[in-house]
Amino acid sequence: MYIILGSSGYVGSKIFHFLKKNEREVIGISRSDIDYTYPRNLKQFLRSKKPRFLINAAGYTGKPNVDACELAKADCLDGNAVLPGNIRQVCEDLKITWGHVSSGCIYSGRRPDGHGWKEEDEPNFSFRSPPCSFYSGTKALGEEVLQGAENCYIWRLRIPFNEESHLRNYLQKLLNYEWLLNAENSVSHLDEFVEKSIESLKNEVSPGIYNMTNSGSINTREVTDWIREEGVSEKKFKFFDNEDQFMSKAAKAPRSNCVLDTSKAERAGIGMRPVEEVMRETMRKMTLEVSL
Repeated sequence: MYIILGSSGYVGSKIFHFLKKNEREVIGISRSDIDYTYPRNLKQFLRSKKPRFLINAAGYTGKPNVDACELAKADCLDGNAVLPGNIRQVCEDLKITWGHVSSGCIYSGRRPDGHGWKEEDEPNFSFRSPPCSFYSGTKALGEEVLQGAENCYIWRLRIPFNEESHLRNYLQKLLNYEWLLNAENSVSHLDEFVEKSIESLKNEVSPGIYNMTNSGSINTREVTDWIREEGVSEKKFKFFDNEDQFMSKAAKAPRSNCVLDTSKAERAGIGMRPVEEVMRETMRKMTLEVSL
């Protein structure tokens, strides 16, 4: 049995429905069902259900974007840094294998050697390495409290996208925003992220941190070019001149734009497809849906 915390959220609901579709026994929990932020409540519930795996997809991202976290720091800290530590305590007490949905937004740019950031690299976009957004700072703290955790998988998601219309979908954001910042990033196809993360549990891949992004990287202009080439939209995209202009006109908190190394996940057999391949495939599905 799988138990999903945060099963009503953007990522948690996708995990829940993937497991249901694949005929897995799964229970989805939101805080309206059980306040799992209290270790005693969570432990009592897990003892009664005896799951094989627990997946934490709960957290605080802010709506419509991470700027909202600057105004809700207590909630952001609790959801992204305190909660993972509480779950660790309970899962280790009960000997339950579990996975935590983390973020690659704890890095900026590339490594000094020009390559993508590896799992063992210290975050350079965090409270310990400012400046950063409050959101990114709490996500880095969340990984700190899990250092040395037993039977724990940390899956780093980055800028999720797929063909579905959703405000959290990166491609939908590009279509909705009036002005864009051209930046290079690693990104994650959400459905593939879910599939490969579940595989790591099912196939008993070695626990630890995994950069769960599609191999390679993209920049914003490339994506908008593909959107037009694949017939998703004829929109004429407008770009800020630079990051300073973006910060002065459209953002309150600094943004993480970074490239992650995916070789560890690939060696473990849970690597994700090349980014251009899966992104163009996704856009063709979006075009098909619009034409139907």
